[in-house]
Amino acid sequence: MALERNPTLAPSAPDKETYTCPMHPEVVQDHPGNCPKCGMALEAIRASAAPEDVDPELKQMRRRLAVGAVFGIPVFVLAMAHMVPHLREIGWMNGSAARWAQLLLSTPVVLWSGWPFFERAWHSLLRRQLNMFTLIAIGVGAAYLFSLAAIIAPGIFPHSSFHGRTVGIYFEAAAMIVVLVLLGQVLELRARGKTGSAIRALLRLAPTTARVIVGESEKDIPLDQVRVGTQLRVRPGEKVPVDGVLLEGQSAIDESMLTGEALPVAKAPGDRATGGTLNTTGSFIMRAERVGADTVLSRIVQMVSDAQRSRAPIQSLTDRVSGYFVPAVLVAALLTFVAWAWIGPEPRLSHALVNSVAVLIIACPCALGLATPMSVMVGIGRGAQEGVLIRDAEAIERMEAVNTVIVDKTGTLTEGRPRLVRVVPSPGFDEREILIAAGSLERYSEHPLAAAIVRGAEERGLPLSSVTDFTSVAGGGVIGKLGNGEVAVGSLAFLRERGASAPRTLEDDVMASQADGQTSVLVAIGGRVAGAVLVADPIKQSTSAAVERLHRLGLKIIMLTGDNERTARAVATRLGIDHVEADVDPRHKHERVIELRRQGHIVAMAGDGINDAPALAAANVGIAMGTGTDVAMESAGITLLKGDLRGIGKAITLSHAVMQNIRQNLFFAFAYNAVGIPIAAGALYPLFGLLLSPIIAGAAMSLSSVSVIANALRMRKQKL
Repeated sequence: MALERNPTLAPSAPDKETYTCPMHPEVVQDHPGNCPKCGMALEAIRASAAPEDVDPELKQMRRRLAVGAVFGIPVFVLAMAHMVPHLREIGWMNGSAARWAQLLLSTPVVLWSGWPFFERAWHSLLRRQLNMFTLIAIGVGAAYLFSLAAIIAPGIFPHSSFHGRTVGIYFEAAAMIVVLVLLGQVLELRARGKTGSAIRALLRLAPTTARVIVGESEKDIPLDQVRVGTQLRVRPGEKVPVDGVLLEGQSAIDESMLTGEALPVAKAPGDRATGGTLNTTGSFIMRAERVGADTVLSRIVQMVSDAQRSRAPIQSLTDRVSGYFVPAVLVAALLTFVAWAWIGPEPRLSHALVNSVAVLIIACPCALGLATPMSVMVGIGRGAQEGVLIRDAEAIERMEAVNTVIVDKTGTLTEGRPRLVRVVPSPGFDEREILIAAGSLERYSEHPLAAAIVRGAEERGLPLSSVTDFTSVAGGGVIGKLGNGEVAVGSLAFLRERGASAPRTLEDDVMASQADGQTSVLVAIGGRVAGAVLVADPIKQSTSAAVERLHRLGLKIIMLTGDNERTARAVATRLGIDHVEADVDPRHKHERVIELRRQGHIVAMAGDGINDAPALAAANVGIAMGTGTDVAMESAGITLLKGDLRGIGKAITLSHAVMQNIRQNLFFAFAYNAVGIPIAAGALYPLFGLLLSPIIAGAAMSLSSVSVIANALRMRKQKL
């Protein structure tokens, strides 16, 4: 086979990166920075295979944490010296020298290590989007400025502020709050990075280079330089770089990452190869047909990435609460200050400052904001690892409530790779004539049964003819002209609508085969039913276990199929399906889904063909088999990448796990703030004489966000 080799390849311009906020996905900009709403560092929208530790925001926070700890810990030691027996005896550690040392040491902690917090707080005030950093900056700033004034100008303070002969200082609170918040930010950024582990695993399936054929030579080029039409060499043991078609050579390709099939699939010229799959034995030349973002693997990665940033309906609750949260905390801190300054014990002003700062610091709107998106990100990533691709967070929430599953037969319950069993001719026709007519028309159809008929004709060496005026009738059959005669191929009802009737003997033969689970496709030539082509589509090995699991989960299973009733009932009886409706066209499938929803059922619809797309879109949750058509996948909220019906059980288990995790996170975040803020305000003081140090409040605030993320990360090991 003569091949035209590739011309010189030009490098491609890199796509411009865009960034978004994990808590507010509506925030998108073309450069890195901080979210104008919550102040969190923006993340790149385009997924990267780089490990989480290379995050520039994480590196910056680590540097600031290191500097803050070096200077902040000595401040804390000096402030606590009077409480430690050995240090209490060192005179300078309890005098004015120690106070000035605390000022000098805490200043770089507050003004350099804590600078990002003040910067984000300032922007939040300018944009009137108060957030966690607003509270931190006010709290740290108040403690630091109060202490600075106490050293430089103690005379401005009333007598109620003095401890003995000096005004109390709180440099250790300002410094350690900054250090603890930075520690929380580092832990949070590391944990957030782990939520992308599923996407990084998918990205690592693709090779980084491709071997391109240029003239008579070959060379390796970066994968992003491959163009449509480029001819590539794939050697044994290498991954297929992009989606394309084989031109030369033969091999066996391991497609388990897409189909779940353990055995490699034989490939020959004309067959398609998918990027990211593994070439096992032979060497071949392929032509690139889908590159970059258009490959199957890239589309899967993008689908998972987009879904991880989507918003679940339950998040609207936290959005409403968060809108009032920071102003409410500011009011609570002000009331705390006033109450302690008015009726508190001496020194009143110091107590008022410390407790109001503790209220500001312990409040954590971030824990509320992260509760839902972190669970969604981890859950969707976990599903992707199992071949369950979820389009958005709404599909997860809806899936939890599903009580009825509707399934198509061909390609969903069955393998979707039917084979020709036999041809039954009517009197006056022969098998060869019938199969040539049927195969010639079915070459133009996308239905799995069509492929079986064409393959059966080719295996028998029959010459297929050209067809004119080809028309496909969804749910019925196909029509076309062979020479001057019209041929119609489809169901018996479809042929009857066109005025063709079948002999009684043929109908009896067809009905007997249907009782055995075979599907009959009738062929009419010149207005007369010439015979039937019988096709068998084996039930998938995994289907029986999948149906059993769905029943254990308490779901009702309904089969809606365009196949004839006898064949459909034979399959349904074998699998134990609750209800079956046959001879259903796409319009009636769609109407049946809507009817079930009106009756109060929460419906999940699973299908794989173009004829299933309307019903998939009408269901509460559409589930497309990944081995089916692009139209079905585009109409569905969930795609089972491996075409395995057991994925429905996995999706339901995952939805329950994600929603339970979200509720746990929301409960923790609400309970933490509901309990923490009153304690910080001094609610325990009248009964137990206990006050919450701002330092402990800072530690608790930092750990609250980390705890929410850690709880979400547990789902990475969720059994599905």
